[in-house]
Amino acid sequence: MKTGYALHNCHIIYGDGKKFADTNMTILVNEQGRIHQIEKTSNLVVPSHYESIDLTGNYVMPGLINAHVHLFADGKPFTLSVSEKLLNFAFHHLLDTSIGRRILKKRMKKNAITALHSGVTTMRSVGEFFYKDVELREEIHAHKFVGPNLLTAGYFLSVTGGHGAPYLALVGDSPWEARRNVRINVKHGVDLIKICVTGGVTDAKMVGEAGRLQMTEDEVAAICEEAHKIGIRVAAHVESTEGVRVALKGGVDTIEHGAEMDEEIISLYKCNPRALKGYTALIPTLQADYPSAKLDLSLTKVSETVQENSRLVYDSMLASVRQAVEHGIKMGIGTDAAMPFVTHYDMWRELDHLMRKTSLDSLQVIEKATKTNAEILGIDHLTGTIEMGKRADLIVMDHNPLENIKALSNITMVMVNGQLIKNPNVNKMKEVDDLLDLVWSNE
Repeated sequence: MKTGYALHNCHIIYGDGKKFADTNMTILVNEQGRIHQIEKTSNLVVPSHYESIDLTGNYVMPGLINAHVHLFADGKPFTLSVSEKLLNFAFHHLLDTSIGRRILKKRMKKNAITALHSGVTTMRSVGEFFYKDVELREEIHAHKFVGPNLLTAGYFLSVTGGHGAPYLALVGDSPWEARRNVRINVKHGVDLIKICVTGGVTDAKMVGEAGRLQMTEDEVAAICEEAHKIGIRVAAHVESTEGVRVALKGGVDTIEHGAEMDEEIISLYKCNPRALKGYTALIPTLQADYPSAKLDLSLTKVSETVQENSRLVYDSMLASVRQAVEHGIKMGIGTDAAMPFVTHYDMWRELDHLMRKTSLDSLQVIEKATKTNAEILGIDHLTGTIEMGKRADLIVMDHNPLENIKALSNITMVMVNGQLIKNPNVNKMKEVDDLLDLVWSNE
């Protein structure tokens, strides 16, 4: 009986910043799903109980890590501005029913599998309904289906009238109420805490509301203290400069989306005594706002308010990304998959976007989507690079992504925790892909 894999004759991109792929290599993956040995094919004797797979001419690299996703939607365009009355009806009479919850979980599972088959072997889910992300994580751990390594946040933590409230968030309006909500999420088994420090584009009713400050520094600090005492990281949705400042002073571990920085903010990113590891990282999500900001309303079907908020948030977020690169701030990569025009299979577009808009090259964005993301999420001892002893979270491509990042759009094999998917299958949405291609053709 075959109990391990020998991936023969491949070119290896390790994810650690090495400029060139090692050629004609063999990777041994043991029955525990760990990388057991990495050697030149000519120097290695493969144990007889390993299944040999010839990857001559193929490229192998660490599986992608998407540090910012939601699983409740798949990236198809949806209306971002609807009435509170309609939202209330849809939540209570459709979503929050036994049938609605089953449908939701089925959709979330489908989206997680889509991401995996596109090369995302680890994903951090940063806000879902009813702790269905926690349930999916447990089913993956129990081998009920082959899914990605999943880090879960459960509900947002927000304030009355804040981003995500009341349907996608636990609401608290004081430091002690905020602490209670951390404890509720922890009781339900989350891996991290996600908070909303400012408003967001998806539920803003007027221009400028997307970045409006909503949480106080005291509330943020209470959340961080409560989470950090048990070793849990805090991710903060922030879309304005003042929001970033409040979040950093409160001690968050990651800024999601981000905004333009000043000297104080730059310093706090790099040295944050209240953060769990002494620094705060930036997780931008440029693709989430770019189509709505840049395409004609006749194509996106969003309102003028959504378009202008998207433009304001995108421009400020891009400025922060460029500042992070310039000042050596630790920066990972997320996509905000589930938002309109952000599918679970197109992480390569975010990497391509960063290369187009900054001085980063393919080697650097690949490292950020693998090794750096693993470090930021606290899982670099398990994954993020191809190293002996780490999980066999690997992807295989016909072409070299160091030469053309779009090679990541066509994954020929995926391995997660040593489980091999020989023929990954992704159902793509042509209407969304065509629109995203149009964005860049107009640049």
